[in-house]
Amino acid sequence: MLVLLILHLVAALAAPLLVRWWGPRACYPLALAPAAAFCWAVARTPAVAHGGAVVETYPWIRQLGLDIAFRLTTLSWLMTLLIGGVGALVLVYSARYFSAGSTGLARFAAVLVAFAGAMLVLVFADDLLLLYVGWELTTIFSYLLIGHSTERRSSRWAAAQALTVTTLGGLAMLVGFIMLGEHAGTYRWSEISAQSLPGGGYLVGAVLLILAGALSKSAVLPFSSWLPVAMAAPTPVSAYLHAAAMVKAGVYLVGLLAPVLATVGPWRPVVQVAGVATMLLGGWAALRQTDLKLLLAYGTVSQLGLLVAVTGSGTPDAALAGTAMLLAHALFKAALFLVVGIIDHSAGTRDLRELSGLRHWSRPLFVVAVLAAASMAGVPPLVGFVAKEAVFGAFTDQPVLLAGLVAGTVLTVAYSARFLWGAFADRPGVAPVPPGSIAASLLVPPAVLAGAGLLAGPAASVLDHLLRPYADLLGGVDAHLALWAGPTPALGLSVLALVGGGLLFAVRGPLAPVLTRLRSPVGGNQGYEWVIGRFDRLAIDVTGATQRGSLPQYLGIILVTLVLVPGTAMLSASPWRARIPLWDSPLQPVVVLVITVAAVLAVGARRRLTAMLLVGMTGYGTAMLFVLHGAPDLALTQFLVETSTIAVFVLVLRRLPERFSARPLRRTRWVRRAIGVGAGVVAAGLALTAVGARRAPDISAAFPDLAVAQGYGRNVVNVTLVDIRAWDTMGELAVLVVAATGVASLIFERSRTGPRPRRPESDQRVGARGRPVWLRGGPTLYEERRSIVLEVVIRLIFHTVVLFSLFLLFSGHNAPGGGFAGGLVAGLALVVRYLAGGRYELTEAAPIGAGAILGAGLALSVGTGVVALLIGGSVLESAKVDQALPLIGDAHLVTSLFFDIGVYLVVIGLVLDILRSLGAEVDRHIEATAPATGGLAVDKGDRA
Repeated sequence: MLVLLILHLVAALAAPLLVRWWGPRACYPLALAPAAAFCWAVARTPAVAHGGAVVETYPWIRQLGLDIAFRLTTLSWLMTLLIGGVGALVLVYSARYFSAGSTGLARFAAVLVAFAGAMLVLVFADDLLLLYVGWELTTIFSYLLIGHSTERRSSRWAAAQALTVTTLGGLAMLVGFIMLGEHAGTYRWSEISAQSLPGGGYLVGAVLLILAGALSKSAVLPFSSWLPVAMAAPTPVSAYLHAAAMVKAGVYLVGLLAPVLATVGPWRPVVQVAGVATMLLGGWAALRQTDLKLLLAYGTVSQLGLLVAVTGSGTPDAALAGTAMLLAHALFKAALFLVVGIIDHSAGTRDLRELSGLRHWSRPLFVVAVLAAASMAGVPPLVGFVAKEAVFGAFTDQPVLLAGLVAGTVLTVAYSARFLWGAFADRPGVAPVPPGSIAASLLVPPAVLAGAGLLAGPAASVLDHLLRPYADLLGGVDAHLALWAGPTPALGLSVLALVGGGLLFAVRGPLAPVLTRLRSPVGGNQGYEWVIGRFDRLAIDVTGATQRGSLPQYLGIILVTLVLVPGTAMLSASPWRARIPLWDSPLQPVVVLVITVAAVLAVGARRRLTAMLLVGMTGYGTAMLFVLHGAPDLALTQFLVETSTIAVFVLVLRRLPERFSARPLRRTRWVRRAIGVGAGVVAAGLALTAVGARRAPDISAAFPDLAVAQGYGRNVVNVTLVDIRAWDTMGELAVLVVAATGVASLIFERSRTGPRPRRPESDQRVGARGRPVWLRGGPTLYEERRSIVLEVVIRLIFHTVVLFSLFLLFSGHNAPGGGFAGGLVAGLALVVRYLAGGRYELTEAAPIGAGAILGAGLALSVGTGVVALLIGGSVLESAKVDQALPLIGDAHLVTSLFFDIGVYLVVIGLVLDILRSLGAEVDRHIEATAPATGGLAVDKGDRA
């Protein structure tokens, strides 16, 4: 199963390149990925046919007991067949549906294959948290697919609506999963289903939250509005996501959980009432549509309501009928969407009022449409009839629910007939569509799906044998899937539904005014727009009331909240009662006094530079405390961070006034000082409270031994960063990359990857006055801003500093240093190079873009974790390689070094991005706005 997922990932990554080479024909080789999933599922049929399971487990996060656990059972096997089979056919269809010049084709192909892989993650997952990962991946990929036509506002709006509704439902479902997992003591569904869960309100709450996610994904009331709007997506997307795959995720989840949770109080009322109501309202809405695609969309909503009501009922017969209907619906609805795509592609319209005579134009297309629509209506001998009759037979003991299902089926028959009549009938007064040819690759996919529906009906006994193991999970199954089960009540209801639907379609003329009047006063889409509008209005009001543009006000509110809320709670712990030694060394109070004096003076400083230096003294004082406490690694990092921070301050202060403003007033200053003192006291008290509240053994006590045994290093701090708690570091790296991107986006007026600044001076080593050029960017500065001494010093020490940074990088596993400290040293080398020679010198020192360095560092760190997983270890697990090298001797390499190199590159990229944004780009702004006083001597051509 993991191999299938990797195959889809590789195919998605290769899709843009293949599309560039072959255009739409690249969809043919890309179809091999989902086709492989289909063939794999077919090969696993004997393993699941008798209730067995295919299981794969890979270690992931051992400390949390979280593994990548896959499990294939009857229900997930059926979903894999649909995901793989329909996905492959849709990609084959897309090869001719899209033209060679279609916009965004590479993105479409890559995302569609990635979506298929995400659906496989969802149905393979045995762990609820892993299932949620696949769930949200499908949400993201469906957003990209629905919004394929980015130039159209309707497409963007539809994508945003689908994302909003399904994401909110997914978040509710995640909370429900966590509650359920903690309630059961495990997140493995195979283990949860094997135990008896204690009932109560807690379990009821978890069930309702999970159902909210399932219903929103499957567009069941009250979450139905997003699916018809999503028809703005290309037709292949509708055929796959909204007929066979994405919307089936909610149905799959309901079917997966029903054997265990169907007996929980609110489960059956919610799924049955919501499902039947959705079936009726969706079917009624389908009868009112004139767009063939919208007709199928509302029909899909109706059928999804039926599927949720049946699969969620939690009885053996309903479970068997639900899986049969799940298969039938995917076959006929995907085929019908593809038929509409052919009609729209060739006739140029989907409006049934403008179509006439299409059955004469393409007999094969007409036959395919008839077979698929007949299966949707439940006409024998198609599989839709077998499934529909099984549904009626499963609810003969629930007359109210059965009446709703029969009424919904009557509507289904009526809109099925309306679809065929609207698409293929001869319409008086409407010009017939001119004949044309249909490419085989367009017609074959819907023909295969419709043909499968035709063959599956007579093969009902085979389906019964394959699907029965799932129904057996709920008890003994009395019903059987059969094309002819004799004169049963279910057969009579099927005939009644066909006759009723036919009559409803026959009176469509007189019924038209009724259809027009009988509608909800507020549509689902209008309700969604109203809710979103109210949230937008609330956000504007809150922002207007709180965001006044005053940074001191924002900071004051945050600090006051800190003092009042956590500070009040802290008083109950009375941290002052703890006996704490004031110092371990007489030098510590001296350093604390220096820090205190610097902080007090910084508050009253009138010059920005003075305040910055005083704040820097507090940071250096903190580093001295680390030294006195015997933490050289922390002290080194603190010194480097403080120095880098001062450099950034210097860059920013160039664009700010020399002095602070005359405000605030004297009384306001005392208020701010009081807030500062209160925040400091609360922060210190919280630290004491946290330390004193510890009851369990400190896990860090095992870090020294773990550092040597598993991290293969003696520097506990660095091994913790790159091995023991590498996940934390991974998150911090992502934050650094985002921060660098945010800083640059605030400064740059043009692309960060634009052309490099051109030096106005030549590459000569001797200047115009005969003096040596120590730095190439030096001659570009005005004489009053140049410092020859600084240039000489930087020229002499730059490479030494860079080598020292590499020494810290490679020695950090066993001595003070590491990738973070080494990256800061290398960044400071770039800082002094920029300060000495300006932005042109910075370009000479670092000709590579900051974004490339950041991306390479993050990719290297992530890749290190993935490689460890692929070779059989856990994510980010370190390994030691011992090798005897000639002339060198024994060499010891720890794989976490590569992770540390990624950290090194990310830090350098961050510093470089800040220098190019706050430094070089600000220099360019100065040149453009005040060239006479900007301080950089550039020619007019370069300034332009």
